[in-house]
Amino acid sequence: MAKQKKFYVVWEGVEPGVYDTWNECKIKIQNYPNAKYKSFPSLTEAKDAYSLGYFSYKKSEKKSTPKNIQDIDWNSIAVDAACSGNPGLMEYQGVVTKSKRLLFKMGPFQQGTNNVGEFLALVHALAFLKEKKSDIAIYSDSRIAISWVRQKKCKTKLKHSPKNEKLFQLIVRAEDWLRKTSYSNKILKWETKSWGEIPADFGRK
Repeated sequence: MAKQKKFYVVWEGVEPGVYDTWNECKIKIQNYPNAKYKSFPSLTEAKDAYSLGYFSYKKSEKKSTPKNIQDIDWNSIAVDAACSGNPGLMEYQGVVTKSKRLLFKMGPFQQGTNNVGEFLALVHALAFLKEKKSDIAIYSDSRIAISWVRQKKCKTKLKHSPKNEKLFQLIVRAEDWLRKTSYSNKILKWETKSWGEIPADFGRK
């Protein structure tokens, strides 16, 4: 049986970052006093954990417990984003969680990031369900995006440029929608470690 690929986050080390192999990670933490690092089963989780920072991640980790497949709310939709580069071509989509039937897909947008895509996907899903008068839940595997939606603010460090003007217009529109619109849908964290990749995953890892 093939060994599952892991991704490694180094919060404190010779050179903090996200790494594809243990050997790369080991070089960055070797002989570094009190190095802070951890492995993750998916690139998305690793990037989210790195963006949160060590202490914020540890705090959120304490709140999450391993979930069984029986805990999934199948009467829901799932969203995800994909980005080639950082920044790079970004797209996002939403699907029916159980059947993976495509509900919406947007992009590709130039000079985007995965976190921006995850944020826009969640807001798109909320607006989509609002229009359908549906109060079903939404799954995302991005703690960052879920946090941004709850704060009604896309806290991206992405630089505004002529190439991503359309993307920033969508961000402003999404933030405005969140400020002006109420919704009852639960936004749930997809537990990749316990359940595998989110049904809306683009399958490009």
